[in-house]
Amino acid sequence: MSPVRVQVGAVEPSGERVKPLRVAVIGTGRLGTVLARELAACGHNVVAVVTRRVSRARRAAASIGSHPHALTISQLDLLPPIELLLITTPDDAITETATRLAAVERTNLAKRPVALHTSGVASSDALAPLRERGFYIGSMHPLVSISDPTSGAENLRSAFYCLEGDRNAVSLARRLVRELGGKSFSIKPGDKALYHAAAVVSCNHLVALFDLAVELMTRCGLSKSNALSVLAPLLRTTCENIATRGPQRALTGPFTRADVATVRRHLAALEAQHASEALAVYTLLGRRSLRLAQQAGADVLRLREIALELDHKDGKKTEVADMTDNSRRLL
Repeated sequence: MSPVRVQVGAVEPSGERVKPLRVAVIGTGRLGTVLARELAACGHNVVAVVTRRVSRARRAAASIGSHPHALTISQLDLLPPIELLLITTPDDAITETATRLAAVERTNLAKRPVALHTSGVASSDALAPLRERGFYIGSMHPLVSISDPTSGAENLRSAFYCLEGDRNAVSLARRLVRELGGKSFSIKPGDKALYHAAAVVSCNHLVALFDLAVELMTRCGLSKSNALSVLAPLLRTTCENIATRGPQRALTGPFTRADVATVRRHLAALEAQHASEALAVYTLLGRRSLRLAQQAGADVLRLREIALELDHKDGKKTEVADMTDNSRRLL
């Protein structure tokens, strides 16, 4: 069941009545369009959507219940009065967009409007030109993958959002997240790149890892579609186990059993296939699996044997002694 969203006009626990905001959304990609739709569905007045091409802005505007103006980036002076500016452009366009917006006369803005961007890697400092013009600035990044508008809307309603920036901007962003049905957490602006790297490893790199597994399965004679069908349930149950039990207890297979013989056979098979990329990934992630296996109580001596096998196969023979020392320290 989807979380219940807070409707505008309701009363917050503090006793404060939630008032609708006049919102302009700059950028009408998947995220910008879905956010605009959902904010309108919560009762906010999305008064304008802005993009580089008017045709795209019109398509986005037609799908939003509040019937916003469709503007191009060169028409920022035509923005209706707003209290919230939501910038959902690509990361490399955020500061340029903020600079353009900062040049717009203040006649179409609230007394102290809020500007939020949705980048995962850029901090709120990317909006510094707007702070100089009296905006409270912040970032509101939904930690979710949006591949299409329909599933994206559903995912936004159950997402975690990473917030940082000026206190007033973060406070407003936290309110928006509650209204959307999500949950929020905050980090320091200087940690945004590290935070985003963690997100990329858990999402984008997982996709790349799965693609590598599909490739290996096709070398066994399966078609790509069959390989996808065969491996997808394994990935799904693994993700469920991680979410409910944590990485240490979710780890299964030869590393958690300290099964030296099986790891040797894997390494030999990858080498025989000349699958150098897969071999490199196997050895790199194998070392991480060794740590998890040790934490779960696997046999230390046999884990050290696996560590030496990994060193040998990835060409680090000269570092075996050092790695053994590291293994003793870690294991």
